[in-house]
Amino acid sequence: MQGAEPGQLDIIQAKRYSTALSASSDRIFQLILENDVDTLKALLRNPNLSDDHLFALLKRRDLPEEILTLIHQRRANNLSHQLILAIVKNPTTPGTLIRRLLPTLRMFELVDLCFIPGVTPDQRLAAERMIIQRLPTTPVGNKITLARRATAAVVGELLKEGDSRTFDACLNSPRLQEAAVFQLLNGTNATATTISMVARHFRWKQRPNLQMAILKNRHTPAIWYTLWLPKLPVTAINQILSSRRLSAQQKALVQLELKRRVTKR
Repeated sequence: MQGAEPGQLDIIQAKRYSTALSASSDRIFQLILENDVDTLKALLRNPNLSDDHLFALLKRRDLPEEILTLIHQRRANNLSHQLILAIVKNPTTPGTLIRRLLPTLRMFELVDLCFIPGVTPDQRLAAERMIIQRLPTTPVGNKITLARRATAAVVGELLKEGDSRTFDACLNSPRLQEAAVFQLLNGTNATATTISMVARHFRWKQRPNLQMAILKNRHTPAIWYTLWLPKLPVTAINQILSSRRLSAQQKALVQLELKRRVTKR
């Protein structure tokens, strides 16, 4: 308090502490708006403090990290799932505490965490990593829902699995990035089926980088050489022919197109 002597400040602080420590339920709802850290610490020791009070406190976006850590420490053995979720969603929760609590969250709670207003980059990254770690044991139905709802990083990981059952949902995701599709086409998980799904897709079929990646993949069906090679410049066709990944049949189709160009002259 401005203008108060040191001794007076100690008395005032002691009164605040005592009030917070013994406040009634209604009074606690008023005190959780205090900015004084010692007052908030005392509230956490108040026997009248309930989960409803903690929910109200955790809605504050300016809580010191120390208070969030103390809430977890004091209630570690009886924290409800909803309180854990509220702690994780608070933007000032320290990263170490978030990483400790994330494994207790359900899959789609982690997805929701990525999109809540005010979520920090560290929180989003930690949630994405947790989702990706769980993908190998996630049922196909949930993966399809993830492909429609999750972040670009998660959708990209789902796409890389190359599972035709989830592939279409991934391709239709507005968050899917071209780099993830390109990586899939250049990886080992692309199959004739998934390659053709990309080649037919309204969003991806006209992208030059993806067309070239498709035409350099040894699993690409012949139909795409028949449809696309006549439309490509000779320099692009020569680039495809130089790829060591082509099968004998694919190489023959490319050479046939080059021969046709020479004859056409």
